[in-house]
Amino acid sequence: MAGEKLRHHFGDYLVKAEVFIYSVLAVLLFATALATIADATKMLWEGLRHWTIANQTLQVLDHLLVVLMLVEILHTVRISIHSHTLITEPFLVVGLIASIRRILVITLEASTLTKEGTWSPARASIFRASMIELGLLGVLVLILVFSVTLLRRNALLAKNEEI
Repeated sequence: MAGEKLRHHFGDYLVKAEVFIYSVLAVLLFATALATIADATKMLWEGLRHWTIANQTLQVLDHLLVVLMLVEILHTVRISIHSHTLITEPFLVVGLIASIRRILVITLEASTLTKEGTWSPARASIFRASMIELGLLGVLVLILVFSVTLLRRNALLAKNEEI
């Protein structure tokens, strides 16, 4: 009887510790997202002020997509705090956002690589590697979208079975 009571109290303390850790993580994610938004705003303002916005676009977009990933992770942490379960779909969405972010970066880097007049074997090698990475990321995006679709379909089927 005493062992059962001790196990119950220990379980309660672990739940409280878990909520505390998730809460600290949420605060840190929020602070990181705000700092990243501030940095992106500063870069955008500097680009507009000096008429170099074309050069800043990739960096601003990169920062904003990082913020989007942080917000999605924050959403996952919030769900975990409320339900005490780990949901997989938000992690798939974060992977999807990260893959799309990398695709955009590769595309912009490849376009600047091909715009410059000289084409050396080193540039050709970098371009070829970028295209391979782009193809693999495209496949990864399709797999992640398919996974999210399957998860949502299974959730919908389970909900319909309950009714």
